[in-house]
Amino acid sequence: MTLWLAITLIIVALLAGAAIGFYAARQYMMKYLKENPPINEQMLRMMMAQMGRKPSEKQVKQMMNQMNKMQK
Repeated sequence: MTLWLAITLIIVALLAGAAIGFYAARQYMMKYLKENPPINEQMLRMMMAQMGRKPSEKQVKQMMNQMNKMQK
């Protein structure tokens, strides 16, 4: 009887640890991406300049808005 109780507790502890670990990792990544977005306006301007384009401020804002919409 105590063997089944021990096995059950181990399984419950593993499941709880996995759930808590997943939640903590998800929160950490969301915070990290909010503080360090994958691309910002300066990076966008540099990429467009490397492609031989001189973007206007309107174009940069449009691209940033499109990227933000895709992330949500």
